[in-house]
Amino acid sequence: MHALPAGGGAIDLDEHYMRVAINEARCAAENGDVPVGAVVVHNGAIIGRGHNQRELLQDPTAHAEMLALTAGAAGLDSWRLLDCTLYVTLEPCVMCTGAIVLARIPRVVFGAPDPKGGACGSLFDIASDSRLNHRVDVVSGVLEEQCAEILRAFFRQQRALGKK
Repeated sequence: MHALPAGGGAIDLDEHYMRVAINEARCAAENGDVPVGAVVVHNGAIIGRGHNQRELLQDPTAHAEMLALTAGAAGLDSWRLLDCTLYVTLEPCVMCTGAIVLARIPRVVFGAPDPKGGACGSLFDIASDSRLNHRVDVVSGVLEEQCAEILRAFFRQQRALGKK
């Protein structure tokens, strides 16, 4: 587990944990995956972390959020991730937002919006859909430029290599 940094308010903490998620995103890029990283925080400790591993595992569900949620659930020995915050560098997709709702995550903080697939307000708003049994407080734009630049750099490199 990773401990809470000393001092600072919610914004400082959000930026701190987003930096950890950014480091996870860099791991994904090193493995040829879209650089998205995520961490689950419970009572000031990181209990789950993940980065995209779709290419590495050849698994369409191996998104950073899904892997971090699974690790977080194992860390708490419960599928209910109550009192947790999920930090993720890119706005979660429909699949991941569905898993967030099912895991009862109360708060999600993301960096860059995803206008083509985001399900926390950009394209869909599953996180706050009143028809579901759980709603999620969403904070967007934390270290947005850094999160977006990692993605832009990755796709520039992929295009230069004749990929994606």
